[in-house]
Amino acid sequence: MQSAFAIVSGVVPQRSPKEVLRNVKLTLTDGVATLLGTDEEVGIRYELSGVTTDSVGEALLPTQRLSAILREVQDDTIQIEVNEEALWIRTAQSEFRLSVEDPAQFPTVAKFEDDNYFVIPGKAFRQGIQRTLFATDTESTRYALGGILLEMAPETATLAATDGRRLAVIKMNCSVHGTMENELGQPVVPAKAMALIERSIQDDDQEVHLAVHQHHVLVRSGLSTIYARLVEGRFPRYQDVIPDQCETTIEFVVGPFLSAVRQAMIVTNEESRGVDFAFGDGTLTLTSVGQDVGSSRIELPVSFEGTPFVITFDPRFVQEFLRVLEPAGPVTLQLVDGDSAAVFKAEENYTYVVMPLARD
Repeated sequence: MQSAFAIVSGVVPQRSPKEVLRNVKLTLTDGVATLLGTDEEVGIRYELSGVTTDSVGEALLPTQRLSAILREVQDDTIQIEVNEEALWIRTAQSEFRLSVEDPAQFPTVAKFEDDNYFVIPGKAFRQGIQRTLFATDTESTRYALGGILLEMAPETATLAATDGRRLAVIKMNCSVHGTMENELGQPVVPAKAMALIERSIQDDDQEVHLAVHQHHVLVRSGLSTIYARLVEGRFPRYQDVIPDQCETTIEFVVGPFLSAVRQAMIVTNEESRGVDFAFGDGTLTLTSVGQDVGSSRIELPVSFEGTPFVITFDPRFVQEFLRVLEPAGPVTLQLVDGDSAAVFKAEENYTYVVMPLARD
């Protein structure tokens, strides 16, 4: 119950003009308990197993209070009882009486009833979301940047995200159940929905089913079905951002590289957030100076030989990329010069592009 409720409550808005949306709806039919949560842009249905009941009906569960109860109680079994006057939560040693609202006012969440859909391995899709979600820009007035682009083909799914200063693109294998006759366009799924999908994939071996419609997508993952209204606006043509060729290629091990970047970040601040990445014979030197903070200098051995040069990055952008990778894994940095977009590659299917900062 606690795990399921935590996933569903992730979509519940903290503030909403519709107070009813601050609840999770519980429905009981034919011995199946289903939790529903929605903010009317994103919604989720989660079917609970291991529920014992001889009742049918529905009730609204106040999200914040029930979440607090589930965090604190230690019992494996929780009893929920609802009548017209109150909602009772009981465990072996605790009892809570909560007020009730009318469940009829709660909007519905679509079921997954499609016959034609894409099938993606759960582990690959979860990793794909983790490796692109951080590059979205949920604050942007360019709405398409607040989500992840889905490019779906019969054998390959591509996820892409950008905030205008960096770009993350990952490809994965997929297949088709049924037929795909309609043009899918370029669906962009809100970042909030993609984060919810990522949390719902709890088994690496499970399949994720993805049905794309004109204005929304439906995703079936294990016991959950997630509805998401597509983001309006056109996603940038991200292929144009990736340089065709590079002058320099440098290989790193993720863990030591990430440690060096994190050290360089310590003395940065909002006014002076850039870190200089200076490449010399066999050495990468990271230097940063934070006004009223101090300075840092970190050296890292690298496989670089050639004319020394410097490129300046916002270290947060490099760190956010590196931390979604395996620490012992390899990563490659491809550079044109100190003023052009830099390309990081991890494995053949994952590309990350970062624009350098202008140097003073």
